[in-house]
Amino acid sequence: MTIFESIVALLAVAVILLQASRRIGVPYPTMLAAAGVGLALVPGAPQVRLDPHTALALFIAPVLVDAAYDFPLGAIRRYWRPLLALAVFAVFLSAGAVAWVGVRFAGLPLYAAVTLGAIVSPPDAAAATAVLSSVQMPRRSVSVLKGESLLNDASALLLFTAAMSFHHKTGVDLQTAIQLGIAAPAGILLGIVLAKLNRHITPFITGTLGGNIFEFVSCFGIWIIADRLRVSAVLCVVAYAMTIARSAGLATPARTRIQSFAVWAVAVFLLNVLAFLLMGFQARAIVAGLDAARLREAAMFAGAVVVVLIAVRVAWVLIYVTAAARIHAFRGDNPRPTLARGVLIGWSGMRGLVTLATAFALPGDFPQRDLIVLTAFAVVLATLILQGLSLAPLVRWLKLDGEDGLAAELASARFALATTGLASLKAQSGPAADHWRASFEVTKAAAAPDGDPHPLAAKRKVGRVALRRQRERLEALRRAGEVDAEAFLILQEELDFQDVTISDDDERQIEES
Repeated sequence: MTIFESIVALLAVAVILLQASRRIGVPYPTMLAAAGVGLALVPGAPQVRLDPHTALALFIAPVLVDAAYDFPLGAIRRYWRPLLALAVFAVFLSAGAVAWVGVRFAGLPLYAAVTLGAIVSPPDAAAATAVLSSVQMPRRSVSVLKGESLLNDASALLLFTAAMSFHHKTGVDLQTAIQLGIAAPAGILLGIVLAKLNRHITPFITGTLGGNIFEFVSCFGIWIIADRLRVSAVLCVVAYAMTIARSAGLATPARTRIQSFAVWAVAVFLLNVLAFLLMGFQARAIVAGLDAARLREAAMFAGAVVVVLIAVRVAWVLIYVTAAARIHAFRGDNPRPTLARGVLIGWSGMRGLVTLATAFALPGDFPQRDLIVLTAFAVVLATLILQGLSLAPLVRWLKLDGEDGLAAELASARFALATTGLASLKAQSGPAADHWRASFEVTKAAAAPDGDPHPLAAKRKVGRVALRRQRERLEALRRAGEVDAEAFLILQEELDFQDVTISDDDERQIEES
């Protein structure tokens, strides 16, 4: 099979697996990674190898842009204490614990053990986003976990670079130390500068298909530029997306935003599916180079690393939560954290493609490279299966599945928006003003703290019936030849936009869950 035929076959299998994961309640990354291992071991299965640098740019950069665009800068300011605890301290503690295990039980040189720790310590953005989207969790916990997944790769990759310098140069010289010291701030600054430059280009391509292509070109291009300049590509991409998001709200036409969101949702999901499925296919390359005795030793060592990683993360999070509950300085203005939330966040440490791609980036002469790569793969697979499968039952057991607060937040915001809309119509009269005034009054009445939701439900029910009749009439006009294709598409889009505005909250997004 050609690579094209192999990818088409894998995607066909993925569609079947996705439907199965929805029906049995298994997060799709877990299902796909496990299935990838099984498919890779089938005789005659295609050899699919991932270039590490290409894999990071192709699979990680779009996920980071997509997640960072939706993650407001205010959330980082609000949650900087827990984010610092998770994205920096948890990464270094996990890396240190794994390094100790590597030296003590596998006889790795210290720098090689630290390299292994840097590889397996950061939970993955793609894995976290994919798994969290399939589990109903408290929104504050989700925000912290998503923020962690945006930032912890930078900490781990900087540690990885420092440890690798011992392999290449037998030590960290002054130039390398300076480079590591400025990598994070330089990456953030570069992302902000590139985002500001992007604002001068966007007006010329907004509302075009070329504009959608440019969004992906800029995403991959920024990662490549940062990587070539040896600054933090992760922080550069995150800073770029957050800066763009702060100014895009009022400047972006509604139709362009709807189309862009739809394109990115499908593209990122497709890349996630391919990433987790191809991740399993790397098993053949790992296992093929090991004899049976070496494989058993490696499996035991990998199991120890998995246990240490999970234990260190859970213990550290519980220590931080306990301190934050008792000491105001550890939590700031955030609500007092509970032990249940600490257990949930501590358990949500799925690893993914960053871990595997970084492991494969090790040079061929690196000490015990086969052991490190196998351990990295075992960590990814074990956390996706063990933690991914148990996350939803854990949420229910901790009684945290109903604590999202989304409905109350939506009602409060809708009340404020409807009040503003009504205030703008005070001096207006006529049928058009009456139409909008009636719509805003229904929304305001339903969203009020003691409001009655029935008028809004009635509005949705009546509106859907009317829109259905309009669609039937539009189809009849097209069949009769009274509207051509162009007019039909414009009118159909108008009806679609109206339909979206009266949809229920849980119908507004299309996602795999």
